[in-house]
Amino acid sequence: MSLGERSIWRDWPSRRAARLLALALVGLIAVAGSSARGLAASAPQETVQSFYSALLGAMKDGATLGIRGRYERIAPAIQQNFDLSYMTQMAVGPAWNSLSDAQKKQVSEAFARYMAATYADNFASYSGEKFEVTGQQNTPYGTIVESRIVKSDGEPVSMNYLMRQHEGDWRVGDIYLTGTISQLATLRSQFTSVLQRQGVSGLITLLNSKAQTLVASPASFARRAARRRADITSAL
Repeated sequence: MSLGERSIWRDWPSRRAARLLALALVGLIAVAGSSARGLAASAPQETVQSFYSALLGAMKDGATLGIRGRYERIAPAIQQNFDLSYMTQMAVGPAWNSLSDAQKKQVSEAFARYMAATYADNFASYSGEKFEVTGQQNTPYGTIVESRIVKSDGEPVSMNYLMRQHEGDWRVGDIYLTGTISQLATLRSQFTSVLQRQGVSGLITLLNSKAQTLVASPASFARRAARRRADITSAL
């Protein structure tokens, strides 16, 4: 407690008044906490903005960071802003229900690594791109945050996000490439083929292997940047 704080407490005429003040402060903290939670739960666009901020920062520092550094920068942002357990379940499909808890955990972790590595690989550098959140729609199947990526040549590419509430916060539940193509539907088609041929252990191995290959790849920074600029719609 600072000197100023001690003098304030000395001015109170009784312990009863101090107790009343303490109770009032507790009430204010509770109200503030409730308001903060309400704000998080009512602002799905802020989740997308938060992710875009982290992604843009990794791109701007891309040459210095390298792909490993970009991965380490992007991975926490994905953990924070994406509902990874839901996304993994949707990508795996009906086979999810037959997995053990340990297998669900393993495949979810592998999926998270794969997502972060893919972003780190495709969003490798910055050349004037803009990430813009343009609106929000409440639809029968969920809340959609609309956004666009404006390429360095000015061409806009739609990128929309299906949002889900997770423990009081809004998180990304699916991504619609060019505004309409569900990323999870695309991944489910790919994952189903692997599950049929190799089972869940094969899928876990494949995801981890792809993530490791992307992060450890010796491919030149220039080639990655050129590929990303040529087709940003495949960035996810």
